Amino acid sequence: MKNWILGICALSGSLAAFGQSNILGGITGNMEATFQYLNADPLIGALQPVERGLLNSYMNVFYSGSHFKAGVRFESYLPRINGYPNRFDGTGLGMRYVGWSNDYIDITLGNFYEQFGAGTIFRAYEDRNLGYDNAMDGARVILRPYKGVQLKAVYGNQRYSFQSGRVEKSAGVTRGVDLQLHLNELIPAMDSSDFDVTLGGAFVSKYQKDDNETYILPENVAAYSGRIGLRYKKFTLNGEYTHKDNDPSDDNGYIYNPGHAALINLGYSRKGLGISLSAKSVDNMSYRSDRTKGLADLFINYLPAMNKTHTYNLVATLYPYATQPLGEIAYQAEVLYTIPKGKGGGKYGIPINFNYSTAYKPLRHTNGYGLPGDSSRVAYKGNPFDMSDSLLWQDINVNVTYKFNKSFYLIGSYFNIAINNDVSKITEDAHGIINAHIAVLEAGWKINKRHNLRAELQALFTTNKKMALFDYQTSKDKGDWVTLVLEYTISPNWFLGFMDQYNYGNSNKDLRVHYAIGSFGWIKDATRVTVNYGRQRAGLFCVGGVCRFVPASNGLTVSLTQSF
Repeated sequence: MKNWILGICALSGSLAAFGQSNILGGITGNMEATFQYLNADPLIGALQPVERGLLNSYMNVFYSGSHFKAGVRFESYLPRINGYPNRFDGTGLGMRYVGWSNDYIDITLGNFYEQFGAGTIFRAYEDRNLGYDNAMDGARVILRPYKGVQLKAVYGNQRYSFQSGRVEKSAGVTRGVDLQLHLNELIPAMDSSDFDVTLGGAFVSKYQKDDNETYILPENVAAYSGRIGLRYKKFTLNGEYTHKDNDPSDDNGYIYNPGHAALINLGYSRKGLGISLSAKSVDNMSYRSDRTKGLADLFINYLPAMNKTHTYNLVATLYPYATQPLGEIAYQAEVLYTIPKGKGGGKYGIPINFNYSTAYKPLRHTNGYGLPGDSSRVAYKGNPFDMSDSLLWQDINVNVTYKFNKSFYLIGSYFNIAINNDVSKITEDAHGIINAHIAVLEAGWKINKRHNLRAELQALFTTNKKMALFDYQTSKDKGDWVTLVLEYTISPNWFLGFMDQYNYGNSNKDLRVHYAIGSFGWIKDATRVTVNYGRQRAGLFCVGGVCRFVPASNGLTVSLTQSF
């Protein structure tokens, strides 16, 4: 409590001082509050909290002016809403910072978010929907000493939890530097070239005291990365490789293997056609500022998901895939093509999107490792893109959009998802590979200038037979599902919605349950109020390959957001 009071005083004093100096600045911010009143629903396993009412709320206030910047965020969990991590509790100051910047330097003291390259070596970020926040608390300096040159340096502790209104930090310290060179700005001869080149490299190290009684652990663990970005007319090519020194932890069973992460992205785009190809290789890259933590806690780095982010309910919520930091070899291909209007594409053209992604366990060579007398605790040898035949994930999907006129359109989609439930745990009702076929038909109707109707009909089918092209016997899990979605919008202020997710194919007839939920909302300028009432199924909620478990619930949720 004392710390955040001092923080407010310091910020107020700073603002007052600037005000007295007639230095103009601006104050911006936003707030968000989510209230829940939940009922017990034994049929879906939903519990009623002892408090019955739950509340998450936040307010960010930012000041910037005349090179100076400052910001604070108040957070309140009284108590936290359903499914939020149990390390959020109380009311207090969750973030605060001050800083100063001009054209060539940017200094921040306090909390900050930052990313080096694609993030495979370092990323501090917040995703409030996930309840994820690994903000750094320390110092950050960004230097731009010459055009095309940028140097970043960070030093601090990561945010771990928020208990009794106070931020608790990681046991380890994280520090790092990142250098990026844009050659087209740096070298005058390349200034007007069609060939655009960006180079980058980073070094990150963490320190954590060795307090393990069983092993002798490295107290400083370093990671190194290099990256390149190329663009030539309609083509782009990006690559990043990160090496991590041996980092014994709870995640890897305290082995002393090094780790690596490699990313490659190739893209091509022109009018009516876009193609992207991606590849990722990860081995032993769980890099945390506390070696004893698990789940999504205290990651220093971020491993991007190599699969499409789906939005349709059945596709996005039943079988999402979580990135495997201990090891995966993943590939993705996506093509977006529009059949031109007048050439078979009707009056408006027909966009077609095809996407394929897959992930396998890496191949680990164990011959010669772990022999009697070998105390190195190096368990295997792993090579980049050396994959096994053990499937983790596969997603084949295609969707076609047809616009009949200015008022009516249809989108037809098909998805085939296979997920290894033994590795990426989704459900307790299945073993091995779950193979799901999902079909979605979406229709949109613009009734007039103010009234719009949108509808979705979704159906999911699982099989328990041998999977095509693979020697896997698949599992039906909870059987087949169907979902109906209706949304009615009255512009510019009102919207109504209804969704029913029905598990009609469950082998247990008592569990053939409707998960129905209704919603209502009002929007005015920067104010948004949303009311939902109904059932929510238990499952994983994932964003960008990072997931958290959300338990089943039944009740009322009211949300308010405001920007200023």
